[in-house]
Amino acid sequence: MIKALNLLLLLFALPVLGQKTKPRVIVSTDIGGTDDDDFQSMIHYLMYADKFQTEGLISSPYGDGRTADIIRIIDLYETDYPKLKAKDFPEASALRAVVKQGATERAPSKGWSTPSEGSEWIIECAKRKSKQPLWVLVWGGIEDVAQALHDAPEIAPKLRVYWIGGPNKKWGADAYQYLVSHFPDLWIIENNATYRGWFQNYETGKIFDNSAYFEKHIKGHGAMGNDFGNYYKGVIKMGDTPSVAYLLHGNPEKPQEPSWGGSFVPLRHSSRREFTRATTLADNIPVFGLMEWVLKGPDTGPGHEEPCLWLEVSGQKFEGYYEGKGQYRVRFVPKSIGQWSYRISSHIKELDGQQGQFTSTDPLPGTRHPQDFGPLKGWLTDSPAPDLYVGEHQGAKTVNQWQQEFLADWAKRWVWLQEK
Repeated sequence: MIKALNLLLLLFALPVLGQKTKPRVIVSTDIGGTDDDDFQSMIHYLMYADKFQTEGLISSPYGDGRTADIIRIIDLYETDYPKLKAKDFPEASALRAVVKQGATERAPSKGWSTPSEGSEWIIECAKRKSKQPLWVLVWGGIEDVAQALHDAPEIAPKLRVYWIGGPNKKWGADAYQYLVSHFPDLWIIENNATYRGWFQNYETGKIFDNSAYFEKHIKGHGAMGNDFGNYYKGVIKMGDTPSVAYLLHGNPEKPQEPSWGGSFVPLRHSSRREFTRATTLADNIPVFGLMEWVLKGPDTGPGHEEPCLWLEVSGQKFEGYYEGKGQYRVRFVPKSIGQWSYRISSHIKELDGQQGQFTSTDPLPGTRHPQDFGPLKGWLTDSPAPDLYVGEHQGAKTVNQWQQEFLADWAKRWVWLQEK
C-alpha cells in the first residue's frame, strides 16, 4: 500500500517537476548602432526564443540603429521558422508585434527626458498581472529603463534588470546617476566586465578566435546562419549574450551562484568622484566609476537641457550642461584601467580649452568614499576576487568557464537549420 501511494505521489509530481516557466523578457538593444555584436546577439537570442516569453524588443541605440534593424533579423528568423515551429518557437509576427523604438539620444544631466515608445512599453509590461518578474536585458543604453522608472517608480519591484554596462556605462552616465541615486533597492546586475568571458581566451585574456566554430556549426545553416558571417567575419563576439545565457542555465534569482551568464556579488556602494577643478594623474577613481566635473562659469539664469560644453576623451565627446547659478556639470565613466587625458570645448570662453588628466584603477567599486552612491541594497556587479579575472577583466572567469558548454549547446540548435 505504501509503495503504491509513493508511486501515485511520484506520478503527480512528475509534471510539476518537469515544467519550467518561461521567463518574461524584454531586450533593449543598440543593434545597428556603434557595435555590430548586437546583430550576433539578436540571432543568438532568436535561436533560443522557445525558452522565453518575449514581451519586448526595444531599439535603444547610440548611433544610427532603429527598429528596422531588429525587424531585419526577425525576417531572417521567419525564413528559418518552418524548421523551428515544431519546437515551440514563437511566430515571427508575434515578435514583430513587440518591437518598439526606444531612446535615440543620451539623457541630459538630470538623467531622464521624455518618454519613448520603449520606456512606455516597459511600464505597460511591468504592470501586467503576473506572478513572474519582468526581465529587462539591456544591451546598450540604460535610458529607457531610467525613463520608465522615473515615470512609473512603482514598477521597480517588478523588474529584474541585467545590464551589460562597461563601455555602455560611459554613454549612459547621466541616466546611471539618476538610477543609482533614486533606486538603491532596484534588482539590477551591473555587468561591466564579467561579460568579456564570453569572447576572451581563458589564459591570455585576448579575444578568442573561434572562427572555426562558425565554419563548422553556423555557416550555411539557414538564413540566420548565413547572415551571422557578415559580422566580424563570423568570429563570435556577442558581448551582450551573457544576459541571455544567464536565464538559460542557472538560477536567475540567485545571482551569486554559477550560471552561464556569470555570477555576481552585491554592490553596496557605487564609485563616484566629484571635482570642482581640473584633475591630474594624482586623482584616482575605480574603473567604471562615475566622474563628475562641476565647473564655474557665467550665471545666465535657470539651467537648461541643451548641452553647452563637451568633454573630449579618447576621441569621443560627452555633453555637459548648465545647471543654473553659474554651475556647469559633465560626467564620464572610464571603461578600462589606465591614465586618461581630457579637454573641454565650449562656446563659453571661461570653459573652453580647460584640460586635465586622471587615473582609473582596479577593481570596482574600490574602497568606500564619502562621495560614492549608496548604500545600495538590490544592486550586483562583477566579482573582485583575484582568481576570477581573465586578463584585466574582473569576474570574467565566471562566464569563461562555461564557454565550451554553452557553445556545444548552441551547436545542437544550429543542426536544426542544416540543409537536408
